[in-house]
This record gives sequence, C-alpha cells and structure tokens, in this order.
Amino acid sequence: MEVLTLTTYADAPFMTQQQAALEERGVSFTTLSVAGEVAADTDRRPVDYVRTVPRVVREAAAGYDLIHAHYGLTAPLALAGLGTPVVLSLWGSDVHGPVAPISKAAAPFCDAVVVMSERMREALGRECTVIPDGVDLERFRPEPREQAKQRVGWDDEGRDVLFPYPPARGVKNHPRAERIVSVVDNLREEPVRLRTVHGVDHDAVADYMNTADALLLTSDSEGSPNSVKEALACNLPVVATDVGDVPERLAGVDPSVVATSDEELVEGLLAVLERDERSNGRAAAREVSIDRTADRLLAVYERVAGTVIDTETDGERRRVVGTGRLE
Repeated sequence: MEVLTLTTYADAPFMTQQQAALEERGVSFTTLSVAGEVAADTDRRPVDYVRTVPRVVREAAAGYDLIHAHYGLTAPLALAGLGTPVVLSLWGSDVHGPVAPISKAAAPFCDAVVVMSERMREALGRECTVIPDGVDLERFRPEPREQAKQRVGWDDEGRDVLFPYPPARGVKNHPRAERIVSVVDNLREEPVRLRTVHGVDHDAVADYMNTADALLLTSDSEGSPNSVKEALACNLPVVATDVGDVPERLAGVDPSVVATSDEELVEGLLAVLERDERSNGRAAAREVSIDRTADRLLAVYERVAGTVIDTETDGERRRVVGTGRLE
C-alpha cells in the first residue's frame, strides 16, 4: 500500500514511529511537509498552505492508495488531491483550539477521521475512529535510576519534576507548572525543582523519565499527550490536569493524580513526592503500545483504500518530499 502523508511537522516523533510500525506491516510512505518555517512559538502563515497546494496536486497524481493528512489545517490540502481517498488525523489543538472550525468543515469530506480521545470525538461532533498515538515500549521502559541520572547529568539533592515541553508552547502552560512546583518547594524541606526539558533527541527522553520523581502536565487542552504515555511506560508517576484522555490513561495507575485545580495539582504532587515510589504505569501503557495502535490504523487504511495487505511483508522505507523549510 502506498500512502502520501501530509503534515505540518515531518519530524514529529509520534508520527514517524507510527509510520515505521506501519512499514513493518507492508505500508510505504511518501511524506510531504507544508512549506514554511515552524517553531515552538512560530506558526506557519496562510500563504504557506496556499503555496503547498500545487505540490500536493502534483504528488497525488502519482497514484497513491490514500492520502493521510495529519493536523486539521492539512485537510484542505489533502482534499485537493481529487479522487484519492483521504484519512484525516486530528492532533488535539485542531479540535479544541482556533483551528477547530477548519477541522470540522473539512472532516465530512474525508473518507475517515481519526482522533486521539473520546473527548475529541465529542468536540468534533461526528462519527470518527478513536486511536491514541502509540508508545514505543522498547524505547520507553524502566531503567536503573542511578544510571539514567548519570546520563542526563542531574546530581543535585532534592526532587526533580519533569516538564517535557518548550516553555513557548502556550497550551502547555509552563507558568502554571512553575507556580505549582514553587508552592510545593516551599512546603517541603528538601528542594523541589521543575526540570524543563525540550530540544533533546527523542531517544534521550526516556533517560529523563527514569531520572525524574514525577511528570507534571499542566496543559490547558490535549488530545492524547504522548509524554503521559511515555511516562507510564517508564513507571514514572504523573500529576496532570484533566485534559484529553489523561483520566483514561491514568485509571488504576498508582501513584498518579488527575487534577482540576491548582490546589489539586499541589496536593497531588506533594502526595506523589512523599510516596517516593515508581508507579505501576507500564501495565497501562501496554494498552496503547505502538504495535496495537498501528494495527488499528492499518485497519482504517485497508477500509478506506479497499485493500488488504500482507502484514508479513516488509514495507519500503518512506521517502520525504520537502523538509518543512523554505525551498
């Protein structure tokens, strides 16, 4: 099966991991990224999407089994490949944020829509398939803490609370995380630090999760936050706001806390740090392993393309058309 992927971010780890798992099942990918520069605090301009349309039309003419559009703003581009079936994956902010009207307008014209949580399905207001992004259980797994601590270079006394996002990403609400940890630090005798980690190789993130005492998620909205699932896979306790599928992912995970206010975040983080234990999250993470989610997405591909592929056949490596930068 040949799939043309449209994305705003060709290097998104959850997307490339998903593609790699599907390649093992016989799917071949060509990835086309929207033109223009993008960063944590910089969005692409409308003109970048407009000037990407001719590239999509030309590439789609090569005859793909389907187009997989990642993120709501790429849906109109995918629909420009007239005659090619379209699968639209929504990421979260494109359902709950200012992009939502475009996502909702384009969704009825797509052959299948995939969202990450039941909350996203309800917000979208139409039938779709709920498939959270999968976590690589080989990459994210419990490791001896002292070894991980040496690799990341944290050797200070006290407790470390991980915030694995760029502060510039407003939806992640870094100021709230700083506020929560500051209060907790004042309530405990030993130091409690907020460790803001971003821009590191994705392979290294597991080391930070195996070193930290807790993951703190203070997001205003989410779909199915990968950091939470990766923390579960490493048995790292999670303290998180009630967003996306976080309550579902943390159900039965101990110690971990879902909070709806600053007070609950403070109390939850205090309780987790006082327990000083790893969680039982890895068992829960198996429900959203990359293998399970890839199988479910493959079923969507086969339904949309009207093709059943031999899952024992090795897929070709994907090739990337465009880099997401100005050409």
